[in-house]
Order: sequence, then structure tokens, then C-alpha cells
Amino acid sequence: MTELTLGRVTADRDRLLALLQEYGVYLGVVVLFLVNTVFTPHFLSTENFRTQAVQVAPVLIVALGMALAIGSEGVDLAVGSVMALSTSLLSLYLGYGPGIAVLIALVGGAVIGVANGSLIAFVGVQPIVATLALMVAGRGLALVLLPQLKDVHDPAMAELGSGDVLGVPYVVLIAAALALLVGFVVRRTTFGRSLLAIGDSRPAARLAGLPVRRVLVLVYVCSGILAAVAGVLATARLTASDPSSLGNLMELSAITAVVVGGTPLSGGRIRIGGTVAGAVLIQLLTTTLIKHDLPPSWTQIAQAVVIVLAVYAARERGKR
Repeated sequence: MTELTLGRVTADRDRLLALLQEYGVYLGVVVLFLVNTVFTPHFLSTENFRTQAVQVAPVLIVALGMALAIGSEGVDLAVGSVMALSTSLLSLYLGYGPGIAVLIALVGGAVIGVANGSLIAFVGVQPIVATLALMVAGRGLALVLLPQLKDVHDPAMAELGSGDVLGVPYVVLIAAALALLVGFVVRRTTFGRSLLAIGDSRPAARLAGLPVRRVLVLVYVCSGILAAVAGVLATARLTASDPSSLGNLMELSAITAVVVGGTPLSGGRIRIGGTVAGAVLIQLLTTTLIKHDLPPSWTQIAQAVVIVLAVYAARERGKR
């Protein structure tokens, strides 16, 4: 093989790999959709689509906050615990009215976000360490507040969890609205541009006069609030508060959705459209395995494999 031919083969390989990295998540969604269409009974039914959309909504909402954290060259491992804390607070304060209870649940998520962001921005703790500590503490606090499962009997919450507009569930509409909002913030606001600059190079962002500490704290506050929203919606859908299980391994699903969607772990870039597609991909993958009688543990293994492949692809791109 001549040097010119070898160069062309390498260039073609690089172009193909770049296309897969850019659009592979969308290809994966299409492939899984077609596989389920052919091999999964009743997959194309309206009821199934509604169920899939409702189930993916909390994952997407949490993944949006995770995308902000990863875009700043960090990570938020406390999102599952924030969901648990939000369901505990919601249940405890529901007697004061659903509006007050939801507000307190969101404030709880914001407080965890402030703690995470402060440890990272002011104390200098690594994001993975800071959020790991709050992951443990948050789940523990949730269980102290509500030690066991508690049914949620409230008409407004029941309507939030099962109601719809023209057949589209409220949960799905909220997730879609939040995706559009986060996409706008990342692309069109000073905060979003500062976040990406910090993720690309924190020292350079400081030299440019950007408010690095303030932006980092706000990133984790946003992540905490979004996780709390997901916890409230999940509680409304299940009509029960269970802090011992709600949000378990949600950080894994969120990180998978973000990384598979094309947001690099090195920071400096956020792909909201890819994150949406990544969340859908994870949901379809879970559906495929469950519908074909494979145990839930296989879903976790599959997600881990997907993360490794996505990170490897991003690493290969970074070498070129």
C-alpha cells in the first residue's frame, strides 16, 4: 500500500469516526427503535410511546443538570440523593399545600447545589469528591426525614403525575420545556458562555475576568434544582415517596445520556440535543432488555459498556 493510499484510508477512517461521534447517538436511537419495532410486541402502540416518554422524562431532566456540571469540567454524583431528599421534603410538607411542598423540595435541591458548588469553587475540593460526599449525606438526610415509604394522597400531585394536554403528559411537557430552556441558557446567555469558557480552561477564564466561582456555584445549584424537579415529578407519577429507592443509580443514567450525547468529560462543550437523544437511547436500551426478559442487572452492565465506548471514542477524537 502506497503512502498516498494509506493517507486516504486514514482520512476516510477519521471522517467516519467523526461522523459516528457526532451522530452516533441518533443512529443508536434509530437502530433500537427499528429493532423494537420488529421484535417487541405492541411497541408501536400509543400507550407504549406514552409510557416510554413518561419514564424517560426524569432521566432527561437530571441529565440536563449533569450536562451543565460536565460542561464546566465537573460532575454531580449527588443527583440521585437530591431526588430522594426532594421526595422526603415533598411528603413532609404536603399538608401545607402542594405549591408550598414543591417549593420546599426545590429549595432543598438548591441547598445541596450550593453546598456542592461552594466546596468546589471556594474550598477547592474536586467535583467528584465533593458531590460524592453530598451523595451520601443527601441520601442519609432524606432517610432521616422520611424513614420509610409513604403514600402521597393529593389531587394536584396526582394530576401532575398522570394528567396531560392533548394526550401529552405534563411530565413530558415539563421535560421538553426544561430542555429548551437549558439549551437557550447554554447557547444564548452570558452565563452559558462563561460556563463553557470555564470548562475549556479555568485559568484562562480567571485571567479573562470571568466570575469563575459564582458560575460554578450556579452550575451546581441548577443541577440540584433540576434533580429536585425530577424527584417531584417521579413522586407525583408513583403517588408515593420512597427515599430509600428513588433516584438510585440515577447519576449513572444521567452521565451515560450526557456522554453518549457528545458532551466531553473534559468540559468546554455541551450538546443539549445529544443529551436528549442519549436519554432516549438509554430508555430504549432498558426497554429492549426488559421486554425480552433479561434481568435489570443487564441494563446496568449495558449502560457501563456504552459509557466506556463513548469515552473511548471521545479520547480518540482528542488525539487527532
